[in-house]
Amino acid sequence: MSLSVDWIRHRFGKLASREASETNSETTPLLRSTAQKRNWIYPYNKHIVFPNNGLFIQDFKKFTSNYPGNKIRTTKYTLLSFLPKNLLEQFYRLANLYFLFLVILNWFPQMEVFHREITMLPLVIVLTVIAVKDGLEDCRRYSFDRKVNNARTRAFDWKHKDYVERCWKDVRVGDFVKVVCNEIIPADILLLHTSDVNGVCHIETANLDGETNLKQRRVVRGFLSPDSPFVPEHFNSTIVCEKPNNDLNRFKGYMENPDKKKIGFDRKSLLLRGCTVRNTEEAAGIVVYAGHESKAMLNNSGPRYKRSKLERRMNIDVFFCVGLLIIMCLIGALGHVIWLGSFPDWPPFEVPDENGKFTSPALAGFYMFFTMIILLQVLIPISLYVSIELVKVGQVFFLSSDIDFYDEEMDKLLQCRALNITEDLGQIQYIFSDKTGTLTENKMVFRRCTIGGTEFSHQENALRLAAHGDVDSDEEEAVGPQRGHRSRLQFNSKNKSTRAFRRCHSAKAYYYGGYGRKKSEARRDSEVAFSSPLETDVTPDKKLMKIAREAANQMEMWCEVRYSSDSASYVDFFLALAICNTVVVSTATEPRHRVTGPSLLKPSIKSLEKLHSFLQKLKPGRISQVLSSIQSNSDQTGGTNQISPSPSGTSVGEENVAGECSSSVSGGFKDSGVSSKASTDSGDYAEGVKVGDEICYEAESPDEAALVHAAKAYNFTLMSRTPDHVTVRLPQGVLLTFEVLHTLSFDSTRKRMSVLVRHPITREIIVYTKGADSAIMDLLENPSQENRKENKITKNASKTLKHLNWYAKDGLRTLCIAKKVLSEKSYEQWSNIRLEAEAAIENRDELLMETALNLETNLTLLGATGIEDRLQEGVPDTIEALREAGIQIWVLTGDKQETAVNIAYSCKLLDQRDTVFTINTDSKETCESILDYTIEEVKRYAAVKNTRTKLFKVPVDVGTVYPLEGAGPTFGLVIDGNTLSLVFEGNLKMKFLELAKHCRSVLCCRSTPLQKSTVVKLVRDKLKVMTLSIGDGANDVNMIQAADVGIGISGQEGMQAVMASDFAISHFKHLKKLLLVHGHWCYTRLSNMIIYFFYKNVAYVNLLFWYQFFCGFSGASMIDYWLMIFFNLFFTSLPPIIFGIMDKDISAETLLGLPELYKSGQNSEGYKWSTFWIAMLDAFYQSLICFFVPYLTYQGSDIDIFSFGTPINTLALFTILLHLAIEIKTWTVVHWVTMIGSVIFYFIVAIVFSATCISCNHPSNPYWIMEREMADPVFYLVCIITPVLALLPRYLIRVIQGTFVLCPLLKARQLDKLDKEQRDEEISEWRERTRSREATVPLSNLSPPTSPTSPGNSGHPLGRTLTFEAPLNVDLGNDGTTPPGRSMLNGTEIEHSDTLHIQSAVTENIYTSIPVSSADRTGDGGKKAEDDSDAFCAGHQRSFSIMTI
Repeated sequence: MSLSVDWIRHRFGKLASREASETNSETTPLLRSTAQKRNWIYPYNKHIVFPNNGLFIQDFKKFTSNYPGNKIRTTKYTLLSFLPKNLLEQFYRLANLYFLFLVILNWFPQMEVFHREITMLPLVIVLTVIAVKDGLEDCRRYSFDRKVNNARTRAFDWKHKDYVERCWKDVRVGDFVKVVCNEIIPADILLLHTSDVNGVCHIETANLDGETNLKQRRVVRGFLSPDSPFVPEHFNSTIVCEKPNNDLNRFKGYMENPDKKKIGFDRKSLLLRGCTVRNTEEAAGIVVYAGHESKAMLNNSGPRYKRSKLERRMNIDVFFCVGLLIIMCLIGALGHVIWLGSFPDWPPFEVPDENGKFTSPALAGFYMFFTMIILLQVLIPISLYVSIELVKVGQVFFLSSDIDFYDEEMDKLLQCRALNITEDLGQIQYIFSDKTGTLTENKMVFRRCTIGGTEFSHQENALRLAAHGDVDSDEEEAVGPQRGHRSRLQFNSKNKSTRAFRRCHSAKAYYYGGYGRKKSEARRDSEVAFSSPLETDVTPDKKLMKIAREAANQMEMWCEVRYSSDSASYVDFFLALAICNTVVVSTATEPRHRVTGPSLLKPSIKSLEKLHSFLQKLKPGRISQVLSSIQSNSDQTGGTNQISPSPSGTSVGEENVAGECSSSVSGGFKDSGVSSKASTDSGDYAEGVKVGDEICYEAESPDEAALVHAAKAYNFTLMSRTPDHVTVRLPQGVLLTFEVLHTLSFDSTRKRMSVLVRHPITREIIVYTKGADSAIMDLLENPSQENRKENKITKNASKTLKHLNWYAKDGLRTLCIAKKVLSEKSYEQWSNIRLEAEAAIENRDELLMETALNLETNLTLLGATGIEDRLQEGVPDTIEALREAGIQIWVLTGDKQETAVNIAYSCKLLDQRDTVFTINTDSKETCESILDYTIEEVKRYAAVKNTRTKLFKVPVDVGTVYPLEGAGPTFGLVIDGNTLSLVFEGNLKMKFLELAKHCRSVLCCRSTPLQKSTVVKLVRDKLKVMTLSIGDGANDVNMIQAADVGIGISGQEGMQAVMASDFAISHFKHLKKLLLVHGHWCYTRLSNMIIYFFYKNVAYVNLLFWYQFFCGFSGASMIDYWLMIFFNLFFTSLPPIIFGIMDKDISAETLLGLPELYKSGQNSEGYKWSTFWIAMLDAFYQSLICFFVPYLTYQGSDIDIFSFGTPINTLALFTILLHLAIEIKTWTVVHWVTMIGSVIFYFIVAIVFSATCISCNHPSNPYWIMEREMADPVFYLVCIITPVLALLPRYLIRVIQGTFVLCPLLKARQLDKLDKEQRDEEISEWRERTRSREATVPLSNLSPPTSPTSPGNSGHPLGRTLTFEAPLNVDLGNDGTTPPGRSMLNGTEIEHSDTLHIQSAVTENIYTSIPVSSADRTGDGGKKAEDDSDAFCAGHQRSFSIMTI
């Protein structure tokens, strides 16, 4: 991207004169004086913005002159710079420099071979073709830039004292800009005013990151004035912010008022260029970044360019060709010297110089060396680089046009963002995948919850999912979740009965030149994010619905008497689900219009009077009765603590719970009219949801949407949200409007979010918090053992933790819900500190984090939720196929270990037959000991293949270590983020890799984005393998960029991953065809084409080289120079390009049916050392045949030199094209046309050239030579015999290979010749034979370990029990028992919290020499643990724990 004139002025222009006028402004003398002093105190590492409103006119001009304007230019060239800049870029290529060097050499008379113009022709043609291509691309960029720059917006003109229309390119930093609804923001603007009474502006960032959900931006603190319009003339502050950067999530600065007071702001007040204003009639602000300094432009890096593995290898072979050229030139120079020395005197044809002196043989040999370089220049294929670019463009076209990659729901095909690594798709050895949104749909479905230690299984919701057609054939989900291995529920997206919501807009949109229109219009008709029926239609649990309804009816009593019962926690739980989020409320008819006020359902005056009368009559005696009633209700619901799944025949239709709740609004809370405040407070809001309108929620994440819809299912409906208030409708229809005091957003460090609200009835300040269980459980209040209530809290937390483990093992995503009540004094103290942190300039983020951590302590646990993230369609089949293809698959996820392991089994990442090692530890020494022990055990049983070869008798690794399927037990590894940190910090990387490369699958849980990228780099750099990373979210960007190939999934989490990727797909299942089919084709086509190019050039150049032995190594050529130049540029250039784009060695059906065929690309069988050198030897052989057969035929005749060279040139064309015909596997019309067309074009050019060119190449005369040759029968005989003799060895080798089927690829090609039914049958038999070989586990050939055995081993189905001996020394106490909490592993003292858990389903019994104390078999109080007998856990014991440290 080139820089604009404004940018050049900014970087290289001199600052305006510092001598400001001493005449101060008459209107604002004090402000003018202050601004002059600021020039000395503002650091130049900050970005300073003065407003363009007439008050700071001198400062505005001085500083703005250093900033770029808003005009953008993404073009590379201008009319003046195109030619020199394009040539400079092209000569960065060494091949072009090489040919430029040859052109210069040919201008010296002593070394001239061709006419100077002829030598320049190949280089000129190549440079011209690339220049035309670059010019056309730049013209398209120019057209786009012109539309954007001429778009219209409204900027403030202080002379006219009003907003006037301007082009985008005329906007400057410091201008005040007003935007309206649906308008695209022209620059990065600091928000100072909106039409919203709460100072909120909603934007859609789809043009930046693809996310369609609305994001809130707030007016800078202190500028909210809903009652008065914003007047830019009165703005007298100076803005100081950070320098322009490309981080979309970072922005901070402050405003300095004339009184030196500073007001801080952050990214929540920044409107980014390219975003679209939604749900806001108008907004105004001041431009802080413009043009190329805006964050959108700084992130506009364009397509990614990488060097593929094949290209790197090709460059090495180019150097071999250079070496071969030097050797041939040295032979020619030495031969010329020897030939000159054979004359007794000077040769008769030698001409002396003007001084009568002859050139010495040594100097003549020196000149001849460079002459030979010019003559044999074609040995370095200049056209190869251009051909590779054209081939890759064609491959990308076919990739992007494959209808199998089309996603109808998103209306997207495969996107190729890196244009030059298509062949790398066929060589992938390791895949690193995210879990959420990549393997799963990222469509969160509320499944279960636990409140106050009571678990609610939501069996009706499971049946609701079955009604969608998403449950497997088994009935486990209808009965209740169990721990048995089963297939995950698959969401069927074919149900399209629900009509998509349409986005409407209320304000007139200012459109301009079409910029952004296409994407914006396409998104208006799309469905609102996270709003599919699968996610929104939650069927409530009948028992929980009844409890929640009764609890809501009694809520007023609890609030008045300040009594907190078990039932109160249910109300708090659902209020937390509805409140603790950032969900935007709109309506189904207008989903883009946020509801800022509550529903127009207001309690009647009569209801309010009844409530007042009720409270007056409520005496202390009556209160005690209320309390006893509450207690009795609590006791009645206490029996649901244990989970008792209903039989499979349970029907949902027994009771319409939702209807019952809807019809029961006449009692309790509604009759009492408890939320008069909700109705009165909402008077200042905009119009809310009208009666009968359907609520529509737009969330930033699917988790938030799932929880809000779950609360709505229990009639705790989120009705409206503003920055300061949130309204919830209770089951009785009454509205509660909470005052929002603070919102602590979610971040990856805290792993939670909190919202501080003031209760509308009790006026208490409540903190609602939701987050990961690992983050919440450690923040709970720590009660004493004496208080019964606090003991109950402890028991509640224990039960909730138990339920969380069940949820995780069932593959559910878990979230904990907690609350905290603050006193007014505590809140005031914390709020003051928070405000100071928000206003801080330095270390602002750290201070905000510290205040959040100080608040989120001593929480009271309310409950937890289990949300199912369902597997995408085709994920298990895809993983199974990729594994059969020899690809190692690692999953790097931030989810809980239990959740990730369950998903791994469901998607076939882990198999029932695998032995799984689970390593969790907090000690470096323990981690090292566990790794050492595990590696030792794995090496004992794993059959490892280490592929090695020898180059010049030196062993060289050409592959990696892979576990052999069927050669022994297969292993899996599960490791958590803490252990990964120890591995990276403790120099245990190589031991970790040593263990991981023997494992069939690796699962890294609780991983941070940095850990993900570190793991990818470690495997890529240390194992020297081809890696691919695939993800869908912003947390996967580092991992995607670290791999050789990055795949982004355009899913539910926006487009950050897509923007950072090389290829973008819609679903994980597309990876199967992308790699196994297109990857194989791209690699095979390009490798064969490159090998063919090297062969073609070497074979043709050797014809000239052999002729030197018969012309005294004089550098003469027997082929006309024009025909020789055209040979590579035109006659033989198009067929190999078509070959590289369209050839199919094996059909797509066969490649998908036999994934192991992919291994040929992993092993670089298409392009390796042997392939290259065999092609070189073949080229030498064919050149010998093509030269000496005509030589022997015409020996003794009187033909001239061109009459001898023309048949050689012709039969060389036939031989080279027929060689390509042997290599083509799939013939199409295009192949036939290019092959036959090349021959016809050659004869046409040769005949016309011979007939018209009399002295084109003086002093030689090619006139009528081709015509005479075509009239001679010997010419045709030579053109037939010579190609046959030249190609006979290659053809015979191909025949032998096809007869004896020496490799799987050849066998697969034979299968393609069969009809479909027979081919499918053969493929099935092939796969069965492969699986039968893998299923034969030769355990008898393995040396058995020396660990203790048991008599039960003889009963094992395999006749042998696989036993592990753990080298664990356990220190015993005086009583002979294991000391509590401590053990010794290989001499290292470790804690019992560190675990190495080995799972195996191969054997029934696994024994170890580790003594197990009685405490390990029992739970609290010495009682036997009951986890395994729980109905929820039944069937999930896939393995046995043999070591617990």
